[in-house]
Amino acid sequence: MSRTLVLLDDYQDVARGLAPWDELDGWDVRALHDVHRDEDALVAALADATAVVAMRERTPFPRRVLERLPRLRLLVTTGAQNASIDSDAASARGITVCGTGASPTAAPELSWALLMSAVRDIPGQERTLRDGRWQTAVGRELHGRTLGVVGLGRIGTRMAGYARAFGMEVIAWSEHLTTERAAAAGAERVAKDELFRRADIATLHLRLSDRTRHVVGELELEALGPEGLLVNTARAGLVDTDALVTALVSGTLGGAAIDVFDEEPVPAGHPLLAAPRTLLTPHLGYVTREQYIVFYRDALDAVRAWERGAPVRVIAAP
Repeated sequence: MSRTLVLLDDYQDVARGLAPWDELDGWDVRALHDVHRDEDALVAALADATAVVAMRERTPFPRRVLERLPRLRLLVTTGAQNASIDSDAASARGITVCGTGASPTAAPELSWALLMSAVRDIPGQERTLRDGRWQTAVGRELHGRTLGVVGLGRIGTRMAGYARAFGMEVIAWSEHLTTERAAAAGAERVAKDELFRRADIATLHLRLSDRTRHVVGELELEALGPEGLLVNTARAGLVDTDALVTALVSGTLGGAAIDVFDEEPVPAGHPLLAAPRTLLTPHLGYVTREQYIVFYRDALDAVRAWERGAPVRVIAAP
């Protein structure tokens, strides 16, 4: 009997070409390219799916969705974890949830690209050049300035290395960061309020949780100041979006480079789209060919392992 595997949220129509899916014997493999904002439409699209490969957190799988997918037995998320999947509900319904490996460089490289583009106003200068104007702004150099890294994990540590290569001072904070761990990454551990007072640029690399939600709000943005830049390629919920928009409009904050949003894809009329001094990208942190190859080839491996009754990289319910 044929089984159905759905590759969900293949926005760029590349998933079928990045792994040898035809090696799966007895599987009907389908790639879906549209956004499924409506849960009824999502359930209809996955009604006959035995297995689904979800691209990061593009499509949530709460309990109410999983309960409407009686044929689903395997849910593979790209990446090692996925906060938008209700793993308790999946476990209760006998659905195995697995993850994949990930590139260690895609996200920090995008973060650094946004940082450099923002401080030199590269997008703005490119636009004005095409409009027939010449040198309409004065950029800033990174050498001698201070980078504040909020979350000195795998990505934050790479950001600290990039900053040192550019001659920047690096300071860092997270709730459980030690002086020794910061020093090993080439950073000085400081308190959160000190980080936002001292940093010329603050970059966020925390996981989103109840503890870290809105870790950056009005006070932190005001401390970063009218010359400061906020970079967020981690999760939108780390920042109070209303406070961010207010700070940008009022000039309290110098600028923001943002890759993540409260709702994705970003709907028309989102306040950040009209906010001044912003550099916005459509959640590109993990969107590289190298990353996608890891994602999809590991996802294929996960399907094969599940078929053998020995699933790999299983994400257990918390």
